[in-house]
Amino acid sequence: MTNLVWFRNDLRIADNAALTAACRRQEPVQACFIVTPGQWQQHHWSPARVRLVLDHANAVSGRLAELGIPMTFLTAPDFSAGIRKLTELCEARSISHLHFNEEYGINERRRDKSVKAALEEQGVMVNKYRDQTVAPVGSILTQQDEPYSVFTPFSRSWRRWIDDNQPAVFPVPEAAGEPVRAESFNPSGIFPDEFPEPPPALVKTGEDAAHAQLERFLDNRAGNYKALRDFPAVDGTSMISPYLANGVLSGRQCLLAARERAGGDQEGLTTWTSEIAWRDFYINILYHYPRISMRRAFKPETESLTWNPPGDNFEAWKNGRTGIPIVDAAMRQLNQTGWMHNRLRMITAMFLTKNLFIDWRLGEDYFMSKLADGFLASNNGGWQWSASTGTDAAPYFRVFNPATQSERFDPDGDFIRRYLPEIAKLDNRRIHQPWAGGVIPGGYPRPIVDLKASRKEAIARFQALKN
Repeated sequence: MTNLVWFRNDLRIADNAALTAACRRQEPVQACFIVTPGQWQQHHWSPARVRLVLDHANAVSGRLAELGIPMTFLTAPDFSAGIRKLTELCEARSISHLHFNEEYGINERRRDKSVKAALEEQGVMVNKYRDQTVAPVGSILTQQDEPYSVFTPFSRSWRRWIDDNQPAVFPVPEAAGEPVRAESFNPSGIFPDEFPEPPPALVKTGEDAAHAQLERFLDNRAGNYKALRDFPAVDGTSMISPYLANGVLSGRQCLLAARERAGGDQEGLTTWTSEIAWRDFYINILYHYPRISMRRAFKPETESLTWNPPGDNFEAWKNGRTGIPIVDAAMRQLNQTGWMHNRLRMITAMFLTKNLFIDWRLGEDYFMSKLADGFLASNNGGWQWSASTGTDAAPYFRVFNPATQSERFDPDGDFIRRYLPEIAKLDNRRIHQPWAGGVIPGGYPRPIVDLKASRKEAIARFQALKN
């Protein structure tokens, strides 16, 4: 009897429920990873994320080989073809048990349902595990056994569950045999020529690098996380989101590492662990409300909003040419690095959906097409929060003023100067609003929209939904 572990959004050896379960059977274990470039493009995966995933899949293959577990790479254009490749592999290798950790997008759930049906028909036992969240998906419910749609009560229940259940991480499995030769995947030629080159790698490859990054944050910056996390010019965030988004680190590992930091200033750690709770919250929303991954608003009444045509304003937003410095600097950071500071994600998303009144789905897709840490649940949750169409969303009348946000969170203009050299010589006051007196430096555009008038228009459109 041979067990096959199907790696997907869980590119790690430690704290991997599916791998742990397969190895505990004390039978031969193999592994596979399916490369589906066409599906990834349909899901707007960025070049940065594709490279990160493939690099880490190769790293997992190397670690598995040391444990005597061979990894096989399969290539298929999409999920449907991938199912055929997987069933063929199971038949050819006489696989008795398939193990995988669940994913919760609608396409992934349909894929896994088809895999289960096809393999059980072949006599393969399919085992799936709820490993993507700290508390298993679906276990945090209201007293009426309903899913939470507001974060704060979810978070309270989530913390109680952790205190009651004391979750632990799974150790690295013991070697299943003598080391084997590691297979690796060469991505050259799998994408069309027009697929963009990724920016320089955002993070180092491998679980060891991920844990080192986590430890550096907890040792050096976590205590000040609450105070510094909103300032994009400051190195105040953990920078582990690319690892979390692709399963190189688990939420459990992050939570338990934070809880082990006893003493000192705990306020920063508490604030940071709330971000893990937000991630679990959005994954649960994706699980309980499949329409979220079908390009639908969480609040059905907002589906009747009439968004502005994207046109030139959308292009200006994408390219960092809106004339609003904090928005433009943030978008250039995204385009150049494959990452954007979280405060800036809120500012740019709200500017697109409220001031330009352009459909949040276009922004969601664009972020996914650029982010190394693009993750459906979190990205969708953030966009729908900003657009006031989602669960626990910002009230429609609460519209960030990007200039005010800029003055508050980049007071000296250091972040703006880093990405907008054309206005770098403006003083600390004018750099936030170059149009407010004096001549705008050549080459930098005037604002494409009036902030106050567009805010009023957005509020009026939402109010009209109630009439």
